[in-house]
Amino acid sequence: MVSKPNFLSGSGQDKFSPELQLDSPDGVGVAQAIDPKGELHLRFYIPSHQEFALPATGIREVIELSPDRITPIPNASPLLLGTLNLRGRLIWVADLGQFLGEATELNTDRSEIPVIAIEDQDIIVGLGVDQICGMGWLDVQSLMPPSNVPDTMAPFLRGEWLDTENNKYLRLIDQTAILRSARWAG
Repeated sequence: MVSKPNFLSGSGQDKFSPELQLDSPDGVGVAQAIDPKGELHLRFYIPSHQEFALPATGIREVIELSPDRITPIPNASPLLLGTLNLRGRLIWVADLGQFLGEATELNTDRSEIPVIAIEDQDIIVGLGVDQICGMGWLDVQSLMPPSNVPDTMAPFLRGEWLDTENNKYLRLIDQTAILRSARWAG
């Protein structure tokens, strides 16, 4: 479920995926893939400007919300931003960059924070990210093993794609590994 349907119009379409056409008779953005190949993924950035993707099948909801809707928890882990009431269910919201071991903290001094609610079985966690790029079809057959990643990040990656034109990586997150991580206990 997506709280803001227009996030599909982001600039996340490039060499990794075919274009997405947005059109609808009622004016609401609806993604129609032109020659879709692979699987549908949500693309986003963490504060260190690294780009990641999550399979759409593991995402419960994408929301942009005011920082005051996230209730801070005293004496909690520094990677946790707090809790959020998501449709009557209390969920933890984490700074994904901090969870992956990045030094740059998520800027919470802004009007809205993008949060990706991921789910596996009955576990739901919100991941605070810097920016949502959009949805795209990614060919998982061309996924390479992750290279040059910190040890703190490696267990949470399924692989990566290389954009040779821009010399940057798009890394695929393993949401099950994040949800079942022992890092939550620390």
